[in-house]
Amino acid sequence: GPTDRPWWRSALSFLEKHSESADPPHPRSAPKFNHFFLPPTIIKQSVKDYIVDPRDNIIIECEAKGTPVPTFSWRRNGKFFNIGKDPRVTMRKRSGTLEVGFRSGGRPEDYEGEYQCFASNDYGVALSNKILLRVSKAPLWPKEVLEPMVVSEGSPLVLPCNPPPGLPPPFTFWMNSAMTPIPQDKRVSMGLNGDLYFSNVLAHDAHTDYSCNARFLFTHTIQQKNPFTLKVHTSRKVAESTPTFLSPSGSESSKMVLRDEQLLLECIAAGLPTPTIKWFKKGGDLPGRKVKFENYNKTLKIVSVSEEDAGEYVCMANNHLGSIRHSIFVQVKAAPYWLDKPTNLVLAPDENGRLVCRANGNPKPTIQWLINGQPLESSLPNPSRHVLGDTIIFRSVQMGTSAVYQCNASNEHGYLLANAFVSVLDMPPRMLGPKNQLIKVIENNRTLLDCPFFGSPLPELRWFKNGQGSGLDGGQYRAHINGTLEIKRARTEDEGTYTCVANSILGTAENQVRLEVKEKTRIVRAPEHRSAVRGSTVRFDCKVTSDPSLSVTVAWTKDDKPLHMGWRLRKDEESLTIPNVNEGDEGTYMCTVKSEIDQDSASARLTIKQDSSSARLTVFYRPDPPMDLDLSDPAARSVRLTWIPGNDHRSPVTQFLVQFEEDHWEPGVWRDLFTYPGDLNSVILQLVPFVNYQFRVIAINAVGRSEPSRPSPRYKTSGAAPDSIPRGLRGWGSRKDNMEITWEPLLDLERNGANLHYSVWWRRKDSGDEWNNVTTVGSKHVVHNTETYVPYEIKIQARNEFGPGPESNMVIGYSGEDKPTDSPTDLRVSKVDSTKANVHWKPVDMNSVLGEFKEYRLYYWRESSLVPGLTFTKERKTKGFFSTAADPTGILSDLVPFSQYKMFMVVANSRYESPPSNTVAFSTKEGVPDAPRFFRINRRSFDTLHLEWDKPLEPNGMLIGYQLKYQTVNGSRVGRPILETFLPNVTDFTLRLPDRSARYKFYLSALTQVGAGEVFAEESPHFANEAYMDQVDIATQGWFIGLMCAIALIILILLIVCFIKRSRGGKYPVRDKKDLPLDPVDHKDQDGSFDYHSDEDNKPLQGSQTSLDGNVKESDDSLVDYGEGGDGQFNEDGSFIGQYTVKKDKDETEGNESSEATSPVNAIYSLA
Repeated sequence: GPTDRPWWRSALSFLEKHSESADPPHPRSAPKFNHFFLPPTIIKQSVKDYIVDPRDNIIIECEAKGTPVPTFSWRRNGKFFNIGKDPRVTMRKRSGTLEVGFRSGGRPEDYEGEYQCFASNDYGVALSNKILLRVSKAPLWPKEVLEPMVVSEGSPLVLPCNPPPGLPPPFTFWMNSAMTPIPQDKRVSMGLNGDLYFSNVLAHDAHTDYSCNARFLFTHTIQQKNPFTLKVHTSRKVAESTPTFLSPSGSESSKMVLRDEQLLLECIAAGLPTPTIKWFKKGGDLPGRKVKFENYNKTLKIVSVSEEDAGEYVCMANNHLGSIRHSIFVQVKAAPYWLDKPTNLVLAPDENGRLVCRANGNPKPTIQWLINGQPLESSLPNPSRHVLGDTIIFRSVQMGTSAVYQCNASNEHGYLLANAFVSVLDMPPRMLGPKNQLIKVIENNRTLLDCPFFGSPLPELRWFKNGQGSGLDGGQYRAHINGTLEIKRARTEDEGTYTCVANSILGTAENQVRLEVKEKTRIVRAPEHRSAVRGSTVRFDCKVTSDPSLSVTVAWTKDDKPLHMGWRLRKDEESLTIPNVNEGDEGTYMCTVKSEIDQDSASARLTIKQDSSSARLTVFYRPDPPMDLDLSDPAARSVRLTWIPGNDHRSPVTQFLVQFEEDHWEPGVWRDLFTYPGDLNSVILQLVPFVNYQFRVIAINAVGRSEPSRPSPRYKTSGAAPDSIPRGLRGWGSRKDNMEITWEPLLDLERNGANLHYSVWWRRKDSGDEWNNVTTVGSKHVVHNTETYVPYEIKIQARNEFGPGPESNMVIGYSGEDKPTDSPTDLRVSKVDSTKANVHWKPVDMNSVLGEFKEYRLYYWRESSLVPGLTFTKERKTKGFFSTAADPTGILSDLVPFSQYKMFMVVANSRYESPPSNTVAFSTKEGVPDAPRFFRINRRSFDTLHLEWDKPLEPNGMLIGYQLKYQTVNGSRVGRPILETFLPNVTDFTLRLPDRSARYKFYLSALTQVGAGEVFAEESPHFANEAYMDQVDIATQGWFIGLMCAIALIILILLIVCFIKRSRGGKYPVRDKKDLPLDPVDHKDQDGSFDYHSDEDNKPLQGSQTSLDGNVKESDDSLVDYGEGGDGQFNEDGSFIGQYTVKKDKDETEGNESSEATSPVNAIYSLA
C-alpha cells in the first residue's frame, strides 16, 4: 500500500515545510494550490506522569503544527477546562501551552488532576497524552520517642527508618550526630526500604546517634529521624550462629516488574560469622551483561528487564556453620509498547491505503480507534473506511474525507496514544530539490543522484542521460522509488547531464543533475617514522596526486591537534620540515590532504633521542621489595596482611601485587591473588577454605616490578562444604543405547575439603519416575540400556567430608543416536537458470531421524559440461537445508552455467545420515562467460601494439566470439571508444598507432548467445620497453636537438676566446738586426709583392728556440728597437703598425735588452 512507499517522506516534508502558511511556494502555480492544507500534528507535550515544584508556576506544554494554524482546547479530569474563567491560567500565543501563576494567591494542589490537550483546524483534531499533574510533597517525619535498642553481642539487629511518603519518594541514608555516614560493609548495610541491617552486632557498634535521613529532591531539603541509641551486652565468649534471613522473610517470595524497568532483588542475612551471599537462577545462567551485584552482593540489579528475565532467582547465604536459601519468583509484565506505530497517510482521490496500529504488552493490550478525538464507533459512517481490528483500510478515498485518527493501546499497566492524519490531496507533480545541481564524485565510488519529488496521485519517475535513451534502470544503474538514481561504480564515461522526469495524469515536472567524475585524491609518498637526535632537522614527506580540476589543501596535525606554522616549522607542497628538534616536538604527525569531495591522510611518529655527549640523565629504578609481612585478624575465610613498602627510587609505587602459594596441590608455585593501589600497605585477603597459605608482595612502579618480598608465615583456613557447582554438566550418547553424563571437576581451590566426590541424579524427562542416583569421584558416569535418543533430566552436586555443596540447575541430556531409517523422497528441481535451481522434496517423519534433526543434506556434483571438449575436476559438494515445513523447498546456488548436474539428498542427525534419496539429473542454462584466461599487450615497434589472449577457463556456454573496446586515455580525459569484434578462434590482434606517444585502455570480453562476459581491462604501454620508447622519443624531439646545438656552440666560442687570450699574452720574437743595415733596394717577389727581408731570413732566428723541444732564450733585441720612441702598435688582428727605422745605437738601447719573448710556435702548440 501507499504507506510502504518511500516517497512519503518527501511528500510529508514538503507539506510540513509550508505548514506555516497556505501560500504556495511558487506563485506561478498558485491556482493549483488553492486547496493546500495539513491536519494538526502534536509536536511537543508534557510527560504523562508530571510532578511539579509547588514553589514554581505550573507549565503544561502542548504544541502542534498544521495548516490552517491549529486552535487549542483542554480537558481536565475528562471535562472541558474553561481557561477564560480562571484568572490564574493563561495560554501562550500560537500554542496550547498552559501556564498557571500564583502571584495573586492560590494553591498549586487545587490544580492537580488529569489534563489532555486538543489541537484543531478545519481538517482534523489531534490529541495529546493524558497528563497526570501532581504537586511534589515533602511531609515531616512523625514525632516519636525511640526507646534504646538493647541487644547481645553477636545477635542480628534491624533499625527501622520508615521515611514519610513523599512525592516523589525521598532518598534515604544513615548518619551520626557528626553528620558522618554510618560505615557500611558486608556486616552492616542499608536495605532497599531504608532500614539499617546488622548481620551481627559487635561491641563497638554501641552508639547513641544512629539517625535515618530523608532527602527530598524537589525541595532540596533533608529531614532527620530521631536518633536510635544502641546498647550492646558483651560476654567473654560470643556464640557463633548459622545464617538466617532478615529480609525477605520465609523461604520464598514473589516480585513483579515491568518490561524495560529495573529489577532489584535483595537478600540480607544474619549469622556469625557474617554470611556470604550468592545468587543463582534456576533453569539457566544469570544474564551476565545486564546483571550487577551491589551492597556487598546483597542486592541483585538487572537493568532494562525483558521477558526472558522472568523465573526463579535463588539467593544463598552461608558461613562455615551452614547455609540457607530463599527463592524469589520474578514475573515480568509489560505496559503496551509499539510493534507498528501508525504513521501519517497522504492519498490521492480514488487511491487505497491503510493505517496499522500494532502493540504488544503483558497482558495483551486492547486497541481503540478514535477519529478527531471521538470514538470511531460514534462517528458518521464512511463507505471508503473499513476497520479490521488493529488496521483501518481505505478504499477509493474522496476529497473532503481528511481527518486525524488516534490509536489507543492500553492494559492495566499503561497506555499508548498515537495520532496519524489521513490527508486526501489532488496535486500535480513537483520537484522538491534544487534546480540544475552539480554533483562531483570520485571515480569507482557508488554514486546517488537525488531527485526528490511530490505529487498526488504518486507520479511515475524516470531518468534519462544527456536527453537520450528510454530510461535508466538496469545494469550499473538502479532507479529507487524515492527518486534517487544509483550508479554502482561511477566511471569517466558516466559524466554528463541526467534528467529526472515525474509524470502523472495531472502533469509533468522535471529536473536536471550534472555529474562530473574525478580522480581520487591520494598520498603517493607518505611520511615515515623518524627517530632524531635533539637539535637535528627532521623532514616528513607528503606527496599528493589528485584530479587536476580539483584544488586541494594540505594540513598537518600533531597528536590530533592543528600544527601552526611559525618561524621554526616550514611547510611546502610536498613536505614538513622541523629544524632544531627538541623533546616538545616528539609525537605523531599526520598529513591530511582534502579536496572538496574527498580526502586522504597518513601519519608517522617522531621520537627524540638524547645526545649522549650532552644529556644529563635522571635514572629511575624498580622499587625495592616490601618488608616485614605480618598476618592479623584471622577469620574463617579472611586474614589481614600488612607490610612495609621498600624504597621506590624516585618513581612512586602504583600497585602492590599479592601472591600466594599453597603446599598441597601445587607446592612451590606462586599465583596472583589480588592487586591493590600503591597507597595501601594493609589489606584484608579473601581466602578459600581448607588451604594452607603463605603470601608474598611485589611492588610495581613505572619502571617495573620489584623482587618478591620474603614469604609471610603460613595461615591455614578451616574446611567447609563446597561452594561451587560443577560446570559443563551435559548428557549425550556415545552409542545408541547409552548416555554419558559428563562435567568439569571442581578446581583444586574449590574443593574446600578432603574426600571430594560428586552425586549425580538423572531420570526420564516428563516420566514422573523417581530419580536415579550415583556417587563417583570421577567426572563421568555412563547410563546403559537406554532407548534411542530420549531426553533425560540431570543434576549434580559436589560433596566433601564437611558436607554437600549446592545442587546444580537441572539440564536436559539425550541418549545416543542411531542411523535415520527414512530417506527424503520425490527429490526434484524447478526454475533452473544458469547459476541456481529450486529444490523440492517430501520430508521424512521426524521420529525416523532417531536423533537430533540437523538438516536435509543435499549432495550435488557437476557431471559434465555442455561445452564440447571442456575438461574440469569433478567435486562433490554439500548444502544443508533446515526445514520442518510440510512442503519443504530450498535454493541451490553457485552452479556453473551450461553444465549437467546430478544430486541426491539425505536427512542427517548429529552423528549419522539416512540412506540417499532418488538421484536427480538436471542441466543449467547458458550464461555469460568468465574473463579471458590472460590478456597481454606487447609493443613490437614504435607504431604497433600486439594483443594476445586466451579462451576463458569457463565459457559458460558456446563462445560466439570476442569483443574488444579501446580508447585513448590522458589523465582523466578519454577518447572516443572504438569497438572490434572477433570470431571465437581468433586470439590475437595487431593495432597500428596513429600517435606513437598515445596511451590506450583496452576492455576485452568473451561472448555467448546470452551476452558479453566479465571484462579483462589492460592499459598500454604496460611493460619495460616503455622506457626504451621514451628514450627514442626524447632524442627525436626538437627541443632536445636545439639544446645540444646550443651547448656545442657555447663550447666552440669558449675555445676561440681562450686561443685569442693566449695569443695576446707575450712579446713576439724578432731576429737579430744589429749588424745588418737595411737593404736599400726593394725586392719584389714573383707575384709583385715586396719583401723587406734579406737572404738571412731563412736562417734560424738568433736567440730563439731552434726546435719545439728547445728552451726559450733571451732575445738580443725587441720590436721596440724598430720603432720610433717605442710608439709601435698592433692592429685589431694583431698585425704590426708603423715603419721600420734604422736601428739606434746600441748604447741607447742597452736598458731594453733584457726583455723576454714567447715563441709563437710554443703559443700555438700550447693551444693545440
